Amino acid sequence: MQTKVFASLPVTKKPTEVRMGKGKGSVDFWACKVFPGTALFEISGATKEAALSALSSGAQRLPVQVKIVS
Repeated sequence: MQTKVFASLPVTKKPTEVRMGKGKGSVDFWACKVFPGTALFEISGATKEAALSALSSGAQRLPVQVKIVS
């Protein structure tokens, strides 16, 4: 299984109850901009049934609509 996208966008956040100023906050998490039509995952070397079950179980955990193309 190969991941086609990479999280390369740092998202910063300041702690709560911190005064204005004092620069930018520390990195809270990493994100990735994904545009419609972008392939997220690619599977090779597996049977069609195993690949479909892996992709469908992974698609349930994503917060977007997923289309499996073979």
